[in-house]
Amino acid sequence: MSLAREVSFKIDERIFSEGGKADRFWIIHTGTVALDVHVPGRRAAVVETLGAGDLLGWSWFVPPHHWHLGAQASSPVRAYEFDAVAVRELCGKYPELQHELCTYVSGVIAGRLRSARVRLLDLYAPYGSGEVP
Repeated sequence: MSLAREVSFKIDERIFSEGGKADRFWIIHTGTVALDVHVPGRRAAVVETLGAGDLLGWSWFVPPHHWHLGAQASSPVRAYEFDAVAVRELCGKYPELQHELCTYVSGVIAGRLRSARVRLLDLYAPYGSGEVP
């Protein structure tokens, strides 16, 4: 937490856009953030909504450090912001920290991939194309 600084985002404020440089990440303290994916010819599709305690941004951890999704505040947000370069340098000094972060971030990535897949199937798959439980 010594590397964190408190930040806030206004409702509808764009926090980052898909493809941009991922040089920081946040832990949401209050409020909600919509994660979205660009869909050519359509509005961005919201694939997940994050809230208090959630990690916002994992692309800083995986080269080439570019955002895989976009993020926009759905409500006023307060969060703790971390400089990604400083955290990666700290991981280089403390392998146990790197291991813990890798385990945590890979779990976040898996969950986001699952959510994005389900949401995109809901939005764009032809009716009846999914598996029946």
